Parts: sequence; C-alpha cells; structure tokens
Amino acid sequence: MNRFYLGNSEDEMEFMPIIPLNEDGEGQEDENIPDELALLPLRNTVLFPGVVLPITVGRDKSIKAVNDAYKTDKSIGVVAQKDSTIEDPGVADLSEVGTVARIVKLIKMPDGGTTIIIQGRKRFKIDEILTEDPYFKAKISVLQDEAAEDDSEFEAYISSIKDLAAQIIQLSPNLPSEASIILKNIENPSFLVHFVSSNLNSDLKDKQQLLETNNLRTRAELLMKLLQTELQLAELKNKITNKTKADLDKQQRDYFLQQQMKSIKEELGGDANDRELKEMKRKAEEKKWPAAAAEAFAKGIEKLERMHPSTPDYSVVYNHLDLLLDLPWGEYTTDSYDLKKAKKILDHDHYGMEKIKERILEYLAVLKLKGDMKSPILCFVGPPGIGKTSLGRSIANAVGRKYVRLSLGGLHDESEIRGHRKTYIGAMPGRVVQSIRKIKSSNPVMILDEIDKIGNDMRGDPSSALLEVLDPEQNSTFYDNYLELEYDLSKVLFIATANNINSIHPALRDRLEIIDLSGYSIEEKVEIAKRHLLPKQKDAHGLKDTKVKISNAVIEQLIADYTRESGVRELDRQFAAIMRNLAKQVAMEEKLPDALTDEGLQKILGKPRYSNEIYKVGNPPGVAVGLAWTYVGGDILFIESSLSDGKGDLKLTGNLGNVMKESAVTALTYLQSHAAEVGIDPKIFAQKSVHVHVPEGAVPKDGPSAGITMLTALTSVFTGRRVKSYLAMTGEITLRGQVLPVGGIKEKILAAKRAGIREIILCWQNEKDIKEINPSYIKGMKFHYVRQMNQVLEIALLKK
Repeated sequence: MNRFYLGNSEDEMEFMPIIPLNEDGEGQEDENIPDELALLPLRNTVLFPGVVLPITVGRDKSIKAVNDAYKTDKSIGVVAQKDSTIEDPGVADLSEVGTVARIVKLIKMPDGGTTIIIQGRKRFKIDEILTEDPYFKAKISVLQDEAAEDDSEFEAYISSIKDLAAQIIQLSPNLPSEASIILKNIENPSFLVHFVSSNLNSDLKDKQQLLETNNLRTRAELLMKLLQTELQLAELKNKITNKTKADLDKQQRDYFLQQQMKSIKEELGGDANDRELKEMKRKAEEKKWPAAAAEAFAKGIEKLERMHPSTPDYSVVYNHLDLLLDLPWGEYTTDSYDLKKAKKILDHDHYGMEKIKERILEYLAVLKLKGDMKSPILCFVGPPGIGKTSLGRSIANAVGRKYVRLSLGGLHDESEIRGHRKTYIGAMPGRVVQSIRKIKSSNPVMILDEIDKIGNDMRGDPSSALLEVLDPEQNSTFYDNYLELEYDLSKVLFIATANNINSIHPALRDRLEIIDLSGYSIEEKVEIAKRHLLPKQKDAHGLKDTKVKISNAVIEQLIADYTRESGVRELDRQFAAIMRNLAKQVAMEEKLPDALTDEGLQKILGKPRYSNEIYKVGNPPGVAVGLAWTYVGGDILFIESSLSDGKGDLKLTGNLGNVMKESAVTALTYLQSHAAEVGIDPKIFAQKSVHVHVPEGAVPKDGPSAGITMLTALTSVFTGRRVKSYLAMTGEITLRGQVLPVGGIKEKILAAKRAGIREIILCWQNEKDIKEINPSYIKGMKFHYVRQMNQVLEIALLKK
C-alpha cells in the first residue's frame, strides 16, 4: 500500500486522490447495467467496484469507446491487460473479469488527449466479444459477490485489514496522513476491501486475482496475506532508511554548504576552479596538436568537470592536462641558415676545435639545401675542461635554436628518462619531456651531459631507456609513461658529452656519432686565456677597468709550472686566484704593477707545482719514459726495472691492471727468445730476478700502450745501455716483436710537449694521427715511426 494517489494511463501515470464517491461501494442497485458494453483496456491497474480513478486515454480505439459511452448511458467495461507492455492488445490479451464503470466526467486536454474520471460499479465477466473495430465491444454478465457470514471472525479480518493498512501508512512517509482518516471512516466491509485492494502495492496479477474472487471472505483473507507481505517490506525499508539517515543527512548538509559556498564564490566573481577549467579550454583551442593529444585532453577535461576539487584524483588529472597544454606541440624555432654568421659565432666562442665546427657547418648546409633532416646524435668525447658542454650553447646560438642541458651523471632510475606512471604518488614526466616543456620548443639543442656516467641498478637501466630517445629512426614516436602519448623528438639536435667512450653502453654508443675532442696545446691555451679566461675572471672580480698586462710568456709560464691538464679548468682557477690577489690590492688602495712578471706570479701562487727537470736528467739503465692516456688527457709514465740475484721470477708493482701486467710478461718472453739478437747472455734470465715498477703507485694504471716502453726498459737493464734523454714512446707489443697502434695520440703528444720531450717513438700506423695535429703545436719535436721492436731498441738505447 504505497500510495493513495493513483492513476492509470495508457502512456503514463497520473496521480490524483482516490475518493469513495459512493459509501455503499457497490453503486446504485437499481441502476440498470446493459448486457453489451464497450471495453476500455487498462495497462497497469485494476479497477474495483466503488473506487474512483482518473484515466488518461491515449489510444484511438479507447478514445472512440469513451466518447461513444459518454454520449449514451456513460457505462463502460474496464478490463486489465494481461501484459502491460503490449501497445495494441488483442482479444487474448484481455482479462476475462473486469469492472463496469460509470464515466463521471470527461475532460478534453489542451494537448489533444482525453482524461476521464470513472467510478467502479459491478464486477463482470466477458461472455463474448462482439466487435473489435472500431473498439472492443462485448457481451457481459454481471458477477454477484458471495456475501460473507456476519460473524466475529470476519469482523476480525476487517479490523486486521484496517490495522495493517494503518501501519503501512505510518511506515511510509510518502503517504498522506488523510489516508488514515479515510480508512477509519469506511464502514462498509466490501468497499473497505475494494478500496485497500485498489491502493495495494502488489503485482497486477495479484490485484486481478482479488477482483476475480467471488467470495468476500476469501477476498479478505487473500488481501490480508498481501498486506502482511507489504508491511514486512515497509518495515525493512524503514529499517534501512533509519540506518542510512545519518549518512544522508551529512551528505545533504555538505551539499547545502557547498551550494552556499558556490553562490558566494559566484557573487565574488566565480569559482576559481571553474575559471581555471575555462582558461584551460581556451588554451586548448589555440593548440595545434595531434588528434591523439586533442582527444586525450577532451577526455581529461570532461573527467575533471565531473570531479570535486577535493578528491585525490583531481590533482592527478589536472597536472596531466597542464602538461599537455605546456608542451610545445609542433612549435619550432626558425633555424638560421647564415653559415658565415654561424662560423663567426663558433669561432668567437671557442678557439680551435676546427673538426667540430666543420661538422656543425656541414649539418647546417644540408639543412639549408634540403629544408628538413633527421637531426644527428652527436657525442663529444674528450677530457674534462675542454669546453664540451659550453660548445653546445655556442651551437644553439649559431643555429638560432633554444638551448637546454640535461645532466645524466649518476642517473640510475629508468623512469627519469621515460617518466613515471600517473598512478604513482609523486609521478612526473621523464627528464626529456620536462626539458622540452621548460624550453617551450620542439627543436632545441639538448645537451646530454656526462652520458658515460649513467648508473645502473635494480630500478632499471637508463642507458637502455635512452636508446629510443637517441635513435633517429625511433625518436619521432618517443613514448613517455606519464604523458601516455607519443611525442616527436626527431627535430631535437641532441649533443651528448663523455669523458670515456668505453664506459658508454655498446648499443647506445652505436647510435652516436662520436667526435673526439683532444686536449689543448700550450699555444691554444694561451689564446683561450687571452680571449676568454682573463676577461671573464676580470669581470667576475670587479677588475674590468683595471689595466694590468699579462704577457704571453707569463701565461706560458703559468701553464707549464702551475697546471698539468688537457683542458683549461685548472688554468681558469689559477687566473681566479691571481684576480683575487689583485682585487685585494685595489681594495686596500695599494699600487698595482703595470705588468705581471714571473716573480709576481710566484708571489701570488707560490712556488711552481710542476717541473720538467725530471725528464731532462739522465736516467740510469732500466728506466724508460712512456706516454699514457687518462680521462683528464695525456700523461707521462716512467717504467723502472732492476735486476737482483734470484731464480728468474718477475715482480710487478705500481698498481697495474691486467693488461699492463700481460704487457710486461710478453716483453720479458720476447726478450728471452731474442736474447742473442740484442746481445744478452740467455743464462742470465735463470740467475736474476726482474722487478718492474711504475711510480705513483696510488694511481691505477692499465692499457696496452706501455708495451714497447716495458720492453725498452727491460732491454736497457739487461744490456746496461741507458735510454736516450728527452725521448718517450707509446705502442703495443706482440710476441713476434711487432709494434701495434694505440689511441689517444694527440693527448699523449701534447702531454709530451708540455713535459719538454723532444723525440717520440710511435707505430707507423699512428702517423695519420700526427698529421691531424696543427704543425705549429708540435714544432721542434721529432717523430720516429716503427714497425718492429728491434727498430725501437735501435732508436731508444744509447751505445755503451
């Protein structure tokens, strides 16, 4: 019993009060009911005798039946459809038992529809369908109710029906309070049963069963069962409602407060979140991004509009959309194709480096002629302090692109390159996408600094993640885990820097165009000092207008006595020390010298740190000078050997690596097998123990370059012939006595020049490396190119 407002419509429900128009519930006994009646099928309700219902009539057949009945005796037969979903019912779809109704009122609605108010009179049974068109018309017979015995049991049924109905009304807050008053005022048992049955919240077939039951007592029993079921449902609903009422009240309270806050914000100029979303949409309209990005933004903004700003996912979606808007989709800076201007910029910013400058100009030339080219992945390899990183900025200025630097030193998490998943707390896009976002350009010059110092642990291998970034065939569709979209990196000019190419992952190294940057010669350092270092340090220490001359000779003295490096970083620090001293003199109002002299240099920097005298002193037999390559450039290496009484064993000291140890063993074996050729008694090898030592034992040393130096030192100690002064050598040795080429020649030659070495012994295959060095840098040096070890011994060892 869920309502006392009920209606039936062929298309929809109308809700009007059910009012008993006739207290006796069965209508006027003396009114004649015709044997033939027009039928009105109802979809979703059953009409009971004595009950008044408003009906909205929509079907053409029903409208004709109602109009004809209203014009005659206003009687019509109301029957329920067996299936309410059927739009145009047939004879088989009609219930056999219905209710004769009187049309109390007929109302024409403004929309063309018809509404009637009908009152049930008597139950009837269809005996025969006479016509189906233009509406159903049937021959009927009126059904008489079998009266219940007037005993106390039947009275108890009627009382229980009233009580149950009253309880249901009390448990159902949607039912009007007038319903209880109507129940109390109904005295007729038959009408009470019909009235409660009509308002029962039961299935249509249960109501039809009530209507078809002839015995009033049986009808009351069936109604009581249905009421008890409905009461149990009402109690359960009420229990659930009370249980959730507190939560609902809180939600309603929060909603009410939020609506108030929204109204206040609108009065103050609108909600800040709404303004942000509108601004994001405006920016999105101006973006010229791919269809995939536009679709992702549209989905994200729709999701954001449905979410409350206080929810945790709001910030996740907002940050992702913010990244989409910040990325420069298809936004490129215009490259400068003025090659002469580019060359001038590169020459101004960096002295020397002709090979690199030539490579950049070649790239610009192709870009100018073709209009488009997949950017190469350049990798500058060289010792620290020679300007690899700063060269990238000069290239950006020359090309007219934006510059961004990405430091990879110590990077050990793969997600730093590819980005984190958005679901992670603190998720961010990868460093590459972050840099693109920051620089606001899709074709910058991006420096991948210290690519050889990338770490590797259980969180992934960043070197492998860089493979996609640095492959020209793949980086046009680079996928970032946070962005969840492909981004085109093919227009980015990547420039990697490294100190040691051997530390780079082989697969990654395969994608790089390696350009070697050798160390600077003394002449180059002098020019760099005059053009860049001195002006920079003067300006940094407030001495821009101070006129203190520093001659080339003093600068050369500073380079030779206070620095020992391939680059100019230590030289820059020494100039900074000089400028600090001069700044102190200016601040204390002391008189500055007109020019800096050697004495002034020693006064400021102290005694010289390095000296070449050690290379000029004649060494005893068994000592040879080799050339070595380190990650900071070339270096001088002494190989010392001595003999002592023993059993022919070999001792190696000086923190040597496996390759150097093997070079020493190879040299000794070669010497033993060719003892007669070099004038050594073969018996001495079994009577003497050999000790080979490389000074600076705290420094790890390895590599094949000391092979010929080892053999020269051993030959010297066994023959007693000293090694020629001012002579150094580098090359790998084989058991056959062949001399093989080695790398790092330019760095080694420049180190020898700094140390005052005058003669160099090299493999004949390294001659091409010497030709790449500016002749002015190696002026005064003599080079010997050899194929066999006996040539080395002939050049290096003095006669007894």
